[in-house]
Amino acid sequence: MRITVFGATGGTGLEVVRQAAAAGHDVTAVVRDPARLSPVPGVVVVRGNVMDPASIEPALAGADAVVSALGNREIRRPTTVCSAGVASIVEAMNGAGVRRLAVVSASGMVVDDADDFLTRYVAKPILQRILAHNFVDLRQMEDVVRTSGLDWTIVRPSRLLDGPGGAYRVQIGRNLPRGYSTRRADVADYILRSLVDGAAVREAVSVAT
Repeated sequence: MRITVFGATGGTGLEVVRQAAAAGHDVTAVVRDPARLSPVPGVVVVRGNVMDPASIEPALAGADAVVSALGNREIRRPTTVCSAGVASIVEAMNGAGVRRLAVVSASGMVVDDADDFLTRYVAKPILQRILAHNFVDLRQMEDVVRTSGLDWTIVRPSRLLDGPGGAYRVQIGRNLPRGYSTRRADVADYILRSLVDGAAVREAVSVAT
């Protein structure tokens, strides 16, 4: 499979790139600054501005799927990194004729009946205040994805941790009970699996250990 990855210099994006390359996929990583990407054998690195569809469309030519692991470390100010970035990716995908898209979001902004009492009424309200700007951006990103007309999957991990992958759980359309944390390696593993899983198309999927 030919996969183009955005956000490859971040922890989750780099895991996607590494695992995809190790699995034998043809991987193109689109980055603003190639010097920030740790070398991965066999991966084609392309310089591009994700906010400029014309800049990134050539990197999508011939791709079977696109992965966005865009993120923002700034929590104190409003941001549109994810929503505007994915809107640009969608436009470029339409121009290049690519249909399959997976994006990384977050389960912390979603409250449903799978959450226990403390998570629902204590932990997530606090988290949603701390990450209010980022969660607004992610909600807008999800709206862009849902209305794109593409074959999309929204992947919602909980608190992200480094370290080797292992057993993890997924749930389509709702949160996972006691889904307090997720390893980046497991998020990447699920993203790659989701690209060929018809059940994940046009669904939001929670991932947690």
